[in-house]
Amino acid sequence: MEEHKLIKVIITEDHIILRQGLRLLLEQSEEIEVIGEASNGIELLDMLIHTPADVVLMDINMPMMDGFEATQQISLHFPETKVIALSMLNNVPFVQKMLDSGASGYLLKTTGKDELHAAIKLVAGGNTYISADLSVEMLNKALNPKEKAGERQADQIGLSKREVEVLALIAEGYTNANIADKLFTSKRTIETHRQNILEKTQAKNTANLIKYAFEKKIIPLDHAE
Repeated sequence: MEEHKLIKVIITEDHIILRQGLRLLLEQSEEIEVIGEASNGIELLDMLIHTPADVVLMDINMPMMDGFEATQQISLHFPETKVIALSMLNNVPFVQKMLDSGASGYLLKTTGKDELHAAIKLVAGGNTYISADLSVEMLNKALNPKEKAGERQADQIGLSKREVEVLALIAEGYTNANIADKLFTSKRTIETHRQNILEKTQAKNTANLIKYAFEKKIIPLDHAE
């Protein structure tokens, strides 16, 4: 009787608790073997040199080397290894960027055990898998292409309408507390929006963020006056 070949998986995630949780979920499958863990892209690439994997579960926002660059490097140097992005970012632009970088799948961190197992098996078999919720969103965007220029630019980097509002107020010089008052929300919520905007635009600080927003016409120049 031919021995069943296990799918060898490496988990790449900078949060230890999430890595351990993913390992526990994957070890419940008789078809999957977790052969390693990495906290960033550099660790992963070093590991792949001596520990070949069939599939890598790839976080996107990581220190030292993020998921985009790590996926590009895997496509270049380890083409037999498939990548599935695993992220909290449920927007189409990030899905497209990961696929363009060479990923074969994109899952949300809210994904259940059954979908996670199924996605790994499908991708290991040479298929592409996109989270069911994201597939619906991508279809809706394809069927409704008409958008304003500013909204389209914002959407290309995954900014929500609320984040664009926050960004516009940041450009006008308002503090987090001022913005919270204007938008009838808490200061902590605004701080979270600001951090998400910085991550999505990959801006290093607020000054670079505002410059980026004006250059990409996400917010009109009259906000700077």
